[in-house]
Amino acid sequence: MRPSKTQASISIKFILICFLCLLLHLLVFKSNFTPFKENHPSPILETHESNTRTTQLSKEQPPPSSSSPYCPSQPITPTPTKTPAFIAQALLHYATTNITPQQTFTEISVSMRVLQKKAPCNFLVFGLGYDSAALNHGGRTIFLEEDQSWIEQIKKKHPTLESYYVVYGTKLHQADELMEIGMGEDCKIVVDPRVSKCKLSLKGLPNEVYNVEWDIIMVDAPTGYHDEAPGRMGAIYTAGLMARNREDGETDVFVHDVDRVVEDKFSKAFLCEGYFRKEEEKIRHFTIPSHRNPS
Repeated sequence: MRPSKTQASISIKFILICFLCLLLHLLVFKSNFTPFKENHPSPILETHESNTRTTQLSKEQPPPSSSSPYCPSQPITPTPTKTPAFIAQALLHYATTNITPQQTFTEISVSMRVLQKKAPCNFLVFGLGYDSAALNHGGRTIFLEEDQSWIEQIKKKHPTLESYYVVYGTKLHQADELMEIGMGEDCKIVVDPRVSKCKLSLKGLPNEVYNVEWDIIMVDAPTGYHDEAPGRMGAIYTAGLMARNREDGETDVFVHDVDRVVEDKFSKAFLCEGYFRKEEEKIRHFTIPSHRNPS
């Protein structure tokens, strides 16, 4: 039987569709055999090579030069670290005790990371709080406290604690005047605080404080939240001076309550932004090297 015109038309369309599909298949198959390497490099490889070159250049750059021997011009770039198990155990201790620490868990962890690396070491603390006890196991820790009754109260629970009563001769409302004095040449000379001519230098501390090279100093006292309080101007300056006056090596200095004006400005001025390492919540960490001239 002779096929109808409709059937013939469908057959032609079917043949054309099959032909187009075959042609498309051949084109795709050919493209798969295109050589992998071409004249233009891969964007991914270009990015990797560019990053490698940038890293090499940054490693070759010399460290920033110091604008003065007292303070460097650029901050030290901190190396990120994971929270060690030592800190986790300490935070667990504070979490399960009935006593509320003067610093938060996050703030405590900043100094405890350094303690883990340096302990047993020499640790000087301006202030005496519940969160200060037993942080430097096996090392020497001295606490300087302005409240004699508080020392007696703490020693009832920790009789072996080495703490000293300290009287500060400044007032918080003198901070602006003392900052101006601190910018003078007398306050830039690195010497034993007892013989410094700088009015910010604390000269009446126990001899035990001056006779030790401190590996870590925590400034969390004296009181500094009202005009008639002693303020931490002298404590911050003296911490920086003792760090610079050590024979060699470096001292890690922590300042708490840097959300307040005095702690913020005096730590930046006398511990130096160039030695800044880390800040968490209200605590700031500096690492200050010895500035003693080699003999």
